[in-house]
Amino acid sequence: MKFLTRSQLSIMFFLEFFIWGGWFVTLGTFMGQNLNASDVEIGAAFSTQSWGAIVAPFIIGLIADRYFNAERILGVLHLIGAVLMYQMAYTEDVTVFYPYVLGYMIAFMPTLALVNSIAFRQLKDPAKEFSFIRVFGTIGWIIAGLVISLVFAWDSKIGIADGMLKNTFLMCAIASAVLGIFSFTLPKTPPVVQKGEKAGIREILGLDALALLKDRNFLVFFLASVLICIPLAFYYQNLSPYLTEIGVENSTAKASIGQVSEVLFMLLLPLFFKKFGVKYTLIIGMAAWAIRYLLFAYGNADDLVFMILIGIALHGLCYDFFFVSGQIYTDSKAGSKFKSSAQGLITLATYGVGMLIGFKVAGAITESNLISDGVHDWNSIWNFPVIFAAVVMVLFLIFFKNERIKPKDLEKI
Repeated sequence: MKFLTRSQLSIMFFLEFFIWGGWFVTLGTFMGQNLNASDVEIGAAFSTQSWGAIVAPFIIGLIADRYFNAERILGVLHLIGAVLMYQMAYTEDVTVFYPYVLGYMIAFMPTLALVNSIAFRQLKDPAKEFSFIRVFGTIGWIIAGLVISLVFAWDSKIGIADGMLKNTFLMCAIASAVLGIFSFTLPKTPPVVQKGEKAGIREILGLDALALLKDRNFLVFFLASVLICIPLAFYYQNLSPYLTEIGVENSTAKASIGQVSEVLFMLLLPLFFKKFGVKYTLIIGMAAWAIRYLLFAYGNADDLVFMILIGIALHGLCYDFFFVSGQIYTDSKAGSKFKSSAQGLITLATYGVGMLIGFKVAGAITESNLISDGVHDWNSIWNFPVIFAAVVMVLFLIFFKNERIKPKDLEKI
């Protein structure tokens, strides 16, 4: 691959995840402090990610794959996102804020698939080349957290009190506009499907891969994937408000420790696959969810802050060992006929249905444990996902039979 192309793709991933990490992490704190939103309203705002994930296949399947170059659609969506992000920064009413964040997520979630599509179309050997480009996305997320906490201190006690978290939206609006314009300079990625070629809703949503559910092992994995997204939602929705409320300084920068660990655990993933097989690799991931929330439940901002930091650092283990492992397992089960459809089905089930339920549950549980204005019983809040993740893990342990991933599938890591 040419150096110019590699550089373009790396910048694309950096900006894509800089934008996402620059506002999504502190969204709960911003809504609670700046908009006086309730926990249920915060949960509803986070659930827009799920609605975006549900809508994304239609945008990709009906538009990007058939009519326009992927890089052009990427550019248009990010320019739209820049406008919506700017509006979110200056909104002071939660009822006005919600339509903006919903519109933004409907525009943003399809871009996650588009950046992958653009990259894969340029790579000669994706198994070897992709990870070295995709890692710039993780770096972008980390840098966003460091900028918020260490450069501008927008998430400090004084910064939050002064309403400075609105600047995260302005920063991301600028980054989104830059990526929107930059996208038009990316390598041309024309549609891969002929305009006259028809595709039904089943193919677009990956529903033609439902035949895979006849396999008992895959059915158990599928159900576990949906259920484990419920405790996952607690992490995304509550981490920033939790750290802020208990008095952890530079919370956004500390939250980025999870992305650093994501890179490290990704390197260990092939070793665990080969040694333990699919079942126990996935179980390690589920167990990590329960352990992390247990650490959150009993840690504090003083002498036990190390428990919270370890819990954040477990993010890489939680995410890589279940979700990335699950993507590889799905690919190995699907075969050539259902590869794309199966991945679409899992994405729809997890980031769509699973997370949608998860954010609703997380909002209700958090609201029910509100002791007084701005004070929660975090021990009770975090114990719920501990128990839930543990139950899912035990059921998976009982009903899922171990399998081995073929060497050629491990090369995709």
